[in-house]
Amino acid sequence: MVSKSEQTGSPTVERRLPDWFKVKAPGGESFLEIRKKIKGASLNTVCEEAACPNIGECWDRGTATFMILGDTCTRACSYCNVKTGWPGTTDPAEPIRVASTVKQMELSYAVITSVDRDDLPDYGSGIFSETISQVRRTTPDCKIEVLIPDFEGELESLERVVNAGPHVLNHNIETTRRVFKKVRPRGNYDLSLELLKRVKEINPFMPSKSGMMVGLGETKPEILDTMQDLRDVGTDLLTIGQYLRPSKRHHPIIRFYRPEEFKELELAGLEMGFKHVASGPLVRSSYHADDQHNAAIDKILDSANTQTKS
Repeated sequence: MVSKSEQTGSPTVERRLPDWFKVKAPGGESFLEIRKKIKGASLNTVCEEAACPNIGECWDRGTATFMILGDTCTRACSYCNVKTGWPGTTDPAEPIRVASTVKQMELSYAVITSVDRDDLPDYGSGIFSETISQVRRTTPDCKIEVLIPDFEGELESLERVVNAGPHVLNHNIETTRRVFKKVRPRGNYDLSLELLKRVKEINPFMPSKSGMMVGLGETKPEILDTMQDLRDVGTDLLTIGQYLRPSKRHHPIIRFYRPEEFKELELAGLEMGFKHVASGPLVRSSYHADDQHNAAIDKILDSANTQTKS
């Protein structure tokens, strides 16, 4: 596989993915059976839409990421592989189909995300809430993480989702402050931070989570600044992964980070106070999400017990 890397002021060069980008191709019997169930329910998964390299590993672990509210996003982030346009109407039966598929797949951990739906009065938060409720009803032992858009900062929509009772609330900052404006022109860096801050104001015990990509042109000090910004608003969990260009139409890969650099970022994050940091070339926002949830819950409960005793 060949990708382009561009440095400011230097010519574009062609180079292959580094040797550490090796992952077993999915296609086993379990993987094919799960994909059949998802397609049979007319559902979308980020695992497939975003061409996630970890799809085989995650499905084998009993985790999957469902993308609700259609497959067309109202925004056009330059790194994203999801198609952009004007979405159709929402499907009120979608929450039931998601819950049924979670039960059929016997998932222990389900991540529910969506395209941006700026065309809807509630930004899709009602479908999020109902999907959480349906999964909790049909598969009560399944943990639920939601990866939400920014809802354009609308507090009522955020409250609707948080009060539905997911086990983890995730909103990805995606990149550093300077690069953010270039790759997410319709987003707002500070608004995303404010959303994560408000999660803790609504429910102090709900684990909050965010994720970012590297390789978009940021510097290491900028990465550390964004990590600290996330900690300053109480974010518990963090994922950091290498940006991989979906096509030549998307933002170029400026550089590849080495595995040891990801390890340095992980250690820096833990020193800042994150309860869990997943940092690596192939890490995505829902990578080993079940482990992150367990780490967060244990430490949040320990902290609460300590405060009670004192």
